[in-house]
Amino acid sequence: MITIKNDKEIEKMKAAGRLVGECHNLLRDMIKPGITTMELNDVAEKYFRDHGAYPTFLGYGGFPYSICASVNEEVVHGFPSDRVLEEGDIISIDLGATLDGYVGDAARTWGVGTISDEAQKLIDVTRESFFTGIKQAHVGNRLSDIGHAVQEVAEAAGFSVVRDYVGHGIGREMHEDPPIPNYGKPGHGPRLLKNMTLAVEPMVNVGTYDVHTLDNDWTVVTNDGKLAAHYENTIWITGEGAPEILTLVED
Repeated sequence: MITIKNDKEIEKMKAAGRLVGECHNLLRDMIKPGITTMELNDVAEKYFRDHGAYPTFLGYGGFPYSICASVNEEVVHGFPSDRVLEEGDIISIDLGATLDGYVGDAARTWGVGTISDEAQKLIDVTRESFFTGIKQAHVGNRLSDIGHAVQEVAEAAGFSVVRDYVGHGIGREMHEDPPIPNYGKPGHGPRLLKNMTLAVEPMVNVGTYDVHTLDNDWTVVTNDGKLAAHYENTIWITGEGAPEILTLVED
């Protein structure tokens, strides 16, 4: 069932979302050759706890860490570890915070030091596909209009869109209805209504969209070993044109 939030709930989601956006900015400034992904995890967890929030991912479905740290060919659900980031890597960080009973969820992909032109293009296109997709996220459109717009941007750039993992509704729970594919024909699915809150999250690969899960039962990687990027924000359908992005904090 798709939940429609009331004004009080929207304010709580704004607060959780802002915390997530601030944490992403903090981690972004730490990413450089020589840092470990576990250091990023620990900083994020402390940041959330220091601000009265809980790191939503920790223990979610048994996930053992506070962030997902997915490097290079890892699409989503990468485990933080003692792995040291190296010049030329790219890293996708997905994280969530639960504050006063409501969840914010967002992901970013960043380059580590100097990266290849192809890697930078992938990051840029993935981000662009999100912003193009949410132009369709207004009252009266259908859910698939978002995913269709995402797919058009990614494939026009020569990349592919992951099929096995999708965006989702969000609120009191991190994953609520409806699922939000990043591909498909427009004009399908439920109508978008005022005060829906959605996590739109393109996952885009350089090569094939086919993926598989590693032996840890969590980390998803591209079948061909080529790079993947991820960009996500929690958005609010305002009823007044374009949606509001709740997890993007501009410095």
